[in-house]
Amino acid sequence: MLNCSISAMYNPNMASQAGPQGPPPLNPQQGPFGNAFYGAGSEFIKTGLGAYGEKFLGSSSEFMQSNISRYFSNPQYYFQVNDQYVRNKLRVVLFPFIHRGHWTRITEPVGGRLSYKPPIYDINAPDLYIPVMAFATYVILAGFSLGFIGKFSPEALNYQLTRGLLGWFVQVALLKSLLYSMGGGEAALLDIVAYGGYLFTGLSLGIVVSMFWSLSYYVLVPWLSICMGVFLVKTMQRVLLTEMRSHERHSSRQHYMLLFMGIAQIPLFLWLGSV
Repeated sequence: MLNCSISAMYNPNMASQAGPQGPPPLNPQQGPFGNAFYGAGSEFIKTGLGAYGEKFLGSSSEFMQSNISRYFSNPQYYFQVNDQYVRNKLRVVLFPFIHRGHWTRITEPVGGRLSYKPPIYDINAPDLYIPVMAFATYVILAGFSLGFIGKFSPEALNYQLTRGLLGWFVQVALLKSLLYSMGGGEAALLDIVAYGGYLFTGLSLGIVVSMFWSLSYYVLVPWLSICMGVFLVKTMQRVLLTEMRSHERHSSRQHYMLLFMGIAQIPLFLWLGSV
């Protein structure tokens, strides 16, 4: 035993094997270029990912903004109206035959590109004020008409509301399908919603007259549907002329589609006008 202890004292290898081993160093020594390469690589990755992320988010934001403005536009634009615009627009919608002016929209340079003037400055611009107010008037007048004939009930009024919304949707789908089939599918959605909602102006007028003269439903409503068909044909012609290529502007297919859209107003008016 004494010999082993003495041997361990004078033999460092044996001493290291016999005694307990200490913990490994926490920060091992690296080469002279290790930290430099690690820091440069980490910084390069961070910079590259940051630049890629900013570019991706920026392009995504521009894409979303361009598509939102392209298809939905600015909702506030459609409510920039005044009394004079409302009177003139109702005259154009209800009596398109007497409209002697042009049907094209007025443009103005905004931010280096052409933009359409708001409805308050352009009688041919679409708005949502008249369609929304006309739809509300249509529902209220339908309730009064039901009350006059003794058939008013919350369920009946709710049915008229649902039928009006469904008719508005059918009109928008019809106009959107027409434009898409003719190559003008890039028109703003709110424009089409506004054009489709103008039918409630004629329907409201027809319901008012039919409350005092029941036979007017068979005379006035078909006439109002023809007026709406003429208004939409003129309007859709303008949209197609401004968005389609020149060699497709006067195709016979376009004329047949516009004629179908105009004729489709008659059954739509007869369905929505029957209270």
